[in-house]
Amino acid sequence: MDIREAHIAQQWTYSSPLLACRFAPDGQQLVSSAEDSTLQRWDLSNGEQAVLRGHESWVHAIQFTSPGEQLISGGCDGRLIWWPIADATPQPLRKLDAHAGWIRALDLHPHGQQLVSVGNDLMIRLWDVDTGEKMAEWKGHDKHIYSVAFHPQGDQLLSGDLSGTLKLWDLASKQLVRQFDAQTLHSYKSHGNQPVDFGGIRDLTLLPTAGHLLAGGLHKATNPLGAVHEPLVLRFGLDTGELLHSHHCEGIPQGMVGRLKGLPDGTAMALCSGGSGSFLLFFDHSQEKDVHRFKLPTIARDMDWHAASERVATAHYDRQLRIIPLFAKS
Repeated sequence: MDIREAHIAQQWTYSSPLLACRFAPDGQQLVSSAEDSTLQRWDLSNGEQAVLRGHESWVHAIQFTSPGEQLISGGCDGRLIWWPIADATPQPLRKLDAHAGWIRALDLHPHGQQLVSVGNDLMIRLWDVDTGEKMAEWKGHDKHIYSVAFHPQGDQLLSGDLSGTLKLWDLASKQLVRQFDAQTLHSYKSHGNQPVDFGGIRDLTLLPTAGHLLAGGLHKATNPLGAVHEPLVLRFGLDTGELLHSHHCEGIPQGMVGRLKGLPDGTAMALCSGGSGSFLLFFDHSQEKDVHRFKLPTIARDMDWHAASERVATAHYDRQLRIIPLFAKS
């Protein structure tokens, strides 16, 4: 892997602007979602696609099960849908009215048996992956919950919300273990009679080897309605809650960090998008500025990383799905 060798190796077009994307565990397929409320399964060897229909609104949350035999999607319609993703034309296996309002994020437990979902109804819900049974639920936040992730050891859960509140939960007791102050990522402004609650923890990721937790979003939102803000990544010590770094993304006005992934060498990769374009930004623990950036050709709305094949996928507003290896061209 070499982040400085990033290049676009493949790109394919769908008929509607793309919203989100996730690699299958084996890296041979990828599923994206689009503004026509469908999902698309892509064969990454040739770009062939199958369209999955079942949601009544946009889908921002996509999660494969551990073997990759099924896909679970969470929509702005509040619905969770299970899909037999290997079928020639996948049809819904199970539909659940899981949340009141948008589902913002999903994550799969490291053991593969539980799914967590969060969204605008302030609830954290755990589901049995095999049966769809609701295993637990609790009110986690006072503002919309944007992000969620299991700890790799499987005994804890992290969630982040619109207000910049980031919480670490004990999974067995559902009790709060620690709260992190990421309120720098939140802005509340009043424009005449119109209050604007803006920003939030748009994504979070763990770097287990370093014991670090990263939260991404935006700051300096002096005029949210005018898109006057800058992207920011906060780095915390997971065990202490201490803020270790504020990773500033200089020279990207109107930008926001919407997705974070940890790379095997401990580097953090962020997708930053806004009025000035989209970038893959790379950070290490030694400094606040990014150590490298790769400019994307158009606005990207989501990103995913496949560690075994060392490839990044990006889903774009211009209807393009792009595959970006982090190694030299052959």
